[in-house]
Amino acid sequence: MASYKPVVVQAVPKLGEKITQDTLYWRGYKTPVQIKEFGAVNKIDFSPVSPYNYAVTASSRIHIYGRYSQEPIKTFSRFRDAAYCATYRDDGNLLVAGSEEGSIRLFDLSGKAPLRQFDGHTKAVHVVGFLSDKYRIFSGGDDYSSSLWDIPSGTEIISYSEHTDYVRCGCASKVNADVFLTGSYDHTVKLFDARTKSSVMTIEHGQPVESVLLFPSGGLLVSAGGRYVKVWDVLKGGQLLVSLKNHHKTVTCLCLNSSGQRLLSGSLDRHVKIYSTTSYKVVHSFNYATSILSLALSPEDATLVVGMTNGVLNVKHRKPEERKEDSQKKRQPTYRTYVKGRTYMPKQEDFCVSKPVKRVLRKYDKLLKSFHSSKALDAVLEPPIRLYTPEVTVAVMQELHRRGTLRSALAGRDEKQINLLLTFVARRVIEPRFTPVLVTVADMITDIYQPVVGQSAIVDRQFLRLQEAIGKEIDYQEELLEVLGMMDTLFATFTKKRDTHLGENKSNGLAETMETS
Repeated sequence: MASYKPVVVQAVPKLGEKITQDTLYWRGYKTPVQIKEFGAVNKIDFSPVSPYNYAVTASSRIHIYGRYSQEPIKTFSRFRDAAYCATYRDDGNLLVAGSEEGSIRLFDLSGKAPLRQFDGHTKAVHVVGFLSDKYRIFSGGDDYSSSLWDIPSGTEIISYSEHTDYVRCGCASKVNADVFLTGSYDHTVKLFDARTKSSVMTIEHGQPVESVLLFPSGGLLVSAGGRYVKVWDVLKGGQLLVSLKNHHKTVTCLCLNSSGQRLLSGSLDRHVKIYSTTSYKVVHSFNYATSILSLALSPEDATLVVGMTNGVLNVKHRKPEERKEDSQKKRQPTYRTYVKGRTYMPKQEDFCVSKPVKRVLRKYDKLLKSFHSSKALDAVLEPPIRLYTPEVTVAVMQELHRRGTLRSALAGRDEKQINLLLTFVARRVIEPRFTPVLVTVADMITDIYQPVVGQSAIVDRQFLRLQEAIGKEIDYQEELLEVLGMMDTLFATFTKKRDTHLGENKSNGLAETMETS
């Protein structure tokens, strides 16, 4: 008796992923470390000075983490309600934060009690930050106002009430110490100059603005709101340069790398997209477990921290680069060690001992070997095989059809099993590599279960889906045949013109020869 031959699964070539320098670079981060916070993480900010600690604002606390620490090294908890937008000053010595009760607190990193408290907003303050001169603070709140505060005296310098909805984001210019901007849910971004009593520029984003960012040069502005990330030229009066729509849900945060050549955006769709700032195309993306509210990249790009709605802090560190000197010192076996004995040919007097190869059969192969056709079909309709390797399911169906037992394997099934079969066939019948086999399967299912049509609403719905899928595919094929006919006509016309042109050249050459002779 001949030994059983396993089912041959048709191999289909897969499109390889395009590996770029960006792909290699962003894959160079280690497996993330996850830290649980007390609430949704609304802001992450890195200290601009070494050792690059970062402040995390969540619930009513601000935690300061070291780069590699999983426990906070310092905590500020002098808030009666939620804290917002803890931001470092450029020298890394002071920290400012807004709060739900409307006050702004200034902290010294060496102490615990706030150095200053600024009161003036009547509702929650969601955005605060330092101007580049280090002695003034700007803020924006849910009372629709934006204010400027003096740190030494603790007083309000000026207040702007130009927005018509909540002010939820803002940033200061690194180039000019008097310029800052705010973004609001009234769909606008306003540019303010502390030397004037009103805004100097208004940009219409078109969606509630969740985050704004100024490039280090101060000439380009990035705004995020809705599904859009838009880049504006400030020096040209707020001209729109590019509008990006690569997220499926609201974009909540923006970040630049240290060189300003890569822009990162986080969204509620659980993705972080990385754009090139020269072409504004997505060069890489990260996928996370839940919706993203905040993200930050360390000043030397060695640490990427993402805050999510479920209070989880996701921290990724770059892998250290391997030293070339160490790799050269490691002694490697010589080449002949690997190929030793590989080319040896046995002589006539040698006795060859061959080790039998044990063949491990899969579950469906064992069932086919025992002639259990129906159970073999059930085995390949399980979710892991049906969803991720449909070619195995189709190969077993083809083997059953070759044996002549496919009809008996499809018959005698209940409503749930028929629904599963029809779902698989309707989904995969339009794929060219599966069409020849699945058309036969669909034909047999229709013949076997035609008498029970109308007895189950679920089965009837799947039959209608199958009919719709096949009808659409037939329409596509007819359209493709029409296009093919048009292309054949065009190619035939070009060929005819070319043949005519060559014939004219030959006749002209013959006439010239006769005249010469």
